[in-house]
Amino acid sequence: MTDSSTAQSRHNTHAKGREKLRAHLAMLLFSVLIAGSFSFGGIATQLVDPIVVQALRYMLTVLLIAFICVKLGLSLQWPREPWRFGMLGALMAVYMVTMFIALQFTKPVATGAIFTLMPLLSAGFGWLLMRQRTRSGVFLSLLIAATGAVWVIFRGDLGALLAFDVGRGEMIFFIGVLCHAAYVPLLRLLNRKEPPLAFIFWASVATFLFIMIPAVPRFPQVDLLNVPSIVWLAIVYLSVITTALTFFLLQYASMRLPAPKVLAYGYLTPTFIIVIEGLIGHGWASPPVFLGALVTACGLLVMALLPD
Repeated sequence: MTDSSTAQSRHNTHAKGREKLRAHLAMLLFSVLIAGSFSFGGIATQLVDPIVVQALRYMLTVLLIAFICVKLGLSLQWPREPWRFGMLGALMAVYMVTMFIALQFTKPVATGAIFTLMPLLSAGFGWLLMRQRTRSGVFLSLLIAATGAVWVIFRGDLGALLAFDVGRGEMIFFIGVLCHAAYVPLLRLLNRKEPPLAFIFWASVATFLFIMIPAVPRFPQVDLLNVPSIVWLAIVYLSVITTALTFFLLQYASMRLPAPKVLAYGYLTPTFIIVIEGLIGHGWASPPVFLGALVTACGLLVMALLPD
């Protein structure tokens, strides 16, 4: 067997038993935390330039991870093949910036709708980059979950579904979702067995540098001393929870599950967004919406029980 064949075989080997269960639980937590970023990010971008918010977020993320690495005595020496992190950083920067720009034009649930396209797109990238094949049963479960997710997205209103019109915000965010869909299989393909925190640090540094390109000329237009406290709260949440923690969860799961299964949990994001929006006082969804959420959960359950 050639070296390339061995590498491909290693990349296509998936976890079993408790390790597999932990990977699924990691992605369940991931979807809850990501849903929070849509809601809190939507609030922040109505008050401060979204690209500045993202730059501040990643600045704090890089400092936080560096501090943790120093405390743990983990070396942050210049990584091997640094182009890997440049590629990952560019993809994540596009995703993050387009999400926050889109939230200026549309609602969190609408961006959640576009987010649900990610599993199928990721399956395509998984096949293209690593020849990962999506089993027919997994594909069927994705369709079941997608049906429930679409019902949730349009709040159980058939008329709204039939009259679907893709807006400016949705089109902007679709570009970011496309980048994120490629990002997940690349996490696995480009991993060289570095310590997770070191990998997260360099990927965050690369993302921060790419975001700073459009952010630098925008900083003088923002009065940082008088930014509302809710914006700083959102930045802390996005830095500590949505960036550092979810990156670890995503990396953990992507090393143990095929790409379509990892991002299938994105189908739960609109449901969690609706719950969070209700909890923070933006209104609760109707009973038909929760029926759609149940359908989505059933699809994900079928997927979780199927072999890889």
